Amino acid sequence: MRKEFDFVLLTDRRYLARNPQSPYISNIFIEDDLLIAAFEKQNKKVCRINWDNPEFDWSTTEHVLFRTTWDYFERIDEFRNWMVIASSQTKFINSYELISWNLNKKYLKELNQKGLAIPPTLFLEPGENRTLFEIAQSTNWNRFILKPAISGAAWHTYLFQPNEAEGLEPIFQNLISGESMLLQEFQENIQTKGEISMMVIGGRFTHSILKKAKQGDFRVQDDFGGTVHSYAATKTEIDFAEQAVQCCKELPAYARVDVLWDNQNQLCLGELEIIEPEMWFRNFPKAAEKLVDFLCVAE
Repeated sequence: MRKEFDFVLLTDRRYLARNPQSPYISNIFIEDDLLIAAFEKQNKKVCRINWDNPEFDWSTTEHVLFRTTWDYFERIDEFRNWMVIASSQTKFINSYELISWNLNKKYLKELNQKGLAIPPTLFLEPGENRTLFEIAQSTNWNRFILKPAISGAAWHTYLFQPNEAEGLEPIFQNLISGESMLLQEFQENIQTKGEISMMVIGGRFTHSILKKAKQGDFRVQDDFGGTVHSYAATKTEIDFAEQAVQCCKELPAYARVDVLWDNQNQLCLGELEIIEPEMWFRNFPKAAEKLVDFLCVAE
């Protein structure tokens, strides 16, 4: 029996309604509208639903396309429980296994073991008995980034120098008591060159943008005053992005590969976003059609 929907675009409750006064929400709708138009061109029935909607029957849709579930890391246990239930009733894009793997930034260790460069990183587990100062002292790094293994949008992300570690100790102890953390060597080029985001659909690069932090900051997200610029990725950068998705447990239908230049001016992977990546379709509308074409062929 045919289901009611072919595809559901997944969001969170904050982004259900249009808000012309909010450029942030307006951008979300610009991108989802591009996808909806592309799906309708393929005669697919599609709707937008928040992932935590208690009244929606997930068995009524063939596929769930993760889009803007940008509260998942603040409600991770609830999100994981929902995924278990919903994935038994419908098909996730990307897959449940791939999303579960990508939830925790420890995936960076696996990708590094497969030959993909990442910033020098210490992966810290709950129960770590060293202080942040002691951990920092065990390295020869000048500046550090501390962040949870499950996070997004620079949530609980801190930049500090060795002599500032003691001031962060209460925050560190509160976080490490219940979750895994990453301590990374800060890559200085992020403040000058920025970070490239490359979109990959079905294993193939489609388009790229450059994100730059505001003066004096290190966070490239627009939440913190970061800006977005047009960017033509080089062949070397494109090859890096396509290699990154090929190193995954399975090929993602779509992904955003965030790449930066390390302290030796070599490319390294910042993050590989395959849960709910912002894909910048508004900068390259044809990519929305490419994603829908890929999904409909693979259906």
